[in-house]
Amino acid sequence: MNHKNITQVSEFLLRGFSSDPEVEKVLLPFFFCMYLLTLLGNITIILLIRTDNHLVQTPMYFFLSHLAIADLAFASTVTPKVLENIISQKKTISYYGCLIQMYANIHVGNADSYLLASMAYDRYVAICCPLNYSTIMSYKRCLQLAIASWTITMFHAILYTFLMSRVEFCDPGEISHFYCDLYPILDISCSDSKVIDLVLLTEGIVEILGPFVLIIVSYAFIFFTIMKIPSATGKRKAFSTCGSHICVVVMYFGGISFVYFKPNSNLEERQDAWAAMMYTMVNPMVNPFIYSLRNSEMKAALKRIIKRHFH
Repeated sequence: MNHKNITQVSEFLLRGFSSDPEVEKVLLPFFFCMYLLTLLGNITIILLIRTDNHLVQTPMYFFLSHLAIADLAFASTVTPKVLENIISQKKTISYYGCLIQMYANIHVGNADSYLLASMAYDRYVAICCPLNYSTIMSYKRCLQLAIASWTITMFHAILYTFLMSRVEFCDPGEISHFYCDLYPILDISCSDSKVIDLVLLTEGIVEILGPFVLIIVSYAFIFFTIMKIPSATGKRKAFSTCGSHICVVVMYFGGISFVYFKPNSNLEERQDAWAAMMYTMVNPMVNPFIYSLRNSEMKAALKRIIKRHFH
């Protein structure tokens, strides 16, 4: 806990990625292009799935559309503010703006985790219980999993935001990050943070590790089931249905693990910012392309829409 003078903070200074204006001149078009691709990719995924009757009724694509919504919201709570701060060189965010950004990041970021776990469960049922797939993964069941993913994480976000709203801060309120994340904010706290630390160490870890463990267990069963398939062609076909999802899971949880679960070290704080950029800005950009480029049904749906509107 910090012992500087306690003051009523009306805004925070976000240190960002670099203090060098020349570096930021390079980062500005880079981040802007990333955000445009994020908007283009995720909106395309959402429209393709929602306007195609076959895709929207298929569990994998149903969850993919929700993942695209979460990725779009995740990037939109972070990137526009990053761009604004680089352009204005002010690098500040209001106190309430910080709380709102933190709430949104926790909500949609953790919804990502739960949706990825739901998609892993869908793959498990499809490969390990194919005869009962349509019964188990009914539209009602998919809707229940999606609602649970958004609702559970909403209450988590409300809890953390309420606890952080009770925290007092030191002057100056300089956050060593490019957005309002829990740990960087707690670093500038001047009040007793034992309650929040306890929540982060117990409920918070379970919240992140819970979906990840479910994914690992699902893929353990999937792996052993696939290995029992006699033909090499059958094995390749089964593995191919999981490839895109595994790639997204590794990228997402890899970045989170580096930021939240790495041991204490003397590494510069900015390295955490670059790692956080992976799951807040890079993943939402590349996820739609990972799924669409490897997926023949998505390509076919896109061709159908193009034919319908341009022929």
